[in-house]
Amino acid sequence: MTNKTKFSQFSTTYRQRIYANYGKNFQDTSETFDYASSLRWGSAYSYYLRNWLPDIKTARIVDLACGRGALLHFFKDQGYQNIEGVDISPDQVALSRQITPNVTEANVIKYLETHVNQFDLITGFDIIEHFYKDELLCFLDTAYAALKPGGRLILQTPNAEGPWGAQHRYSDFTHEIGLTPNALGRLLKITGFIILEARECNPPPYGYSLFSSIRFGLWQLIRLHLLAWNLIETGSAGSRVLTRVFLMSACKPR
Repeated sequence: MTNKTKFSQFSTTYRQRIYANYGKNFQDTSETFDYASSLRWGSAYSYYLRNWLPDIKTARIVDLACGRGALLHFFKDQGYQNIEGVDISPDQVALSRQITPNVTEANVIKYLETHVNQFDLITGFDIIEHFYKDELLCFLDTAYAALKPGGRLILQTPNAEGPWGAQHRYSDFTHEIGLTPNALGRLLKITGFIILEARECNPPPYGYSLFSSIRFGLWQLIRLHLLAWNLIETGSAGSRVLTRVFLMSACKPR
């Protein structure tokens, strides 16, 4: 048995062991979907995802690594009628199926490979950091192929450029890589995507709560300090995306 074969077997065993009960052991989720918590979460994401979602409510949307189903619930609450989810963890699939029965337990890359040119929107929140480097490129290729021309991919991942990036990168044993907006943007361009936009996941300035609005103002002051620090040290302000996780939108050409 070669060292490569041994490593492959160990990797498979590690993932099977962790993902068998990922929601319970790593996300502290219950067996019942928390609608109240999901609505609060969705209120923030209605701001984060502004102008990125399809105008047509019958657009076909798939959420990869759908987890506890919060994003599926958000889409359903927004009136989207053609939503589906994919996750590799049985306990997460069970939770998401409380929102929609159209949730598949599968490896997301293998799932995408069988759905070429089928989706208007693909979302993948907190998933790409779990891939090895070669898997990430394969994932981006298959996501590109699975989108219809003009379709959009939205990703969320820990921000290696932010001051808390290392904490978020290593807070989960299953995280394999860390990315900056610049690094992810370059990979998206390599795999054919256009119209790239990165966004911070800062406290929503409006539409959530008064406390969130106050936090937004304070965050802007801290952010200015961080940008100044970067500018003084390196001569450049960097990507200007500094929150511990960030969102990236990319489109497939028409």
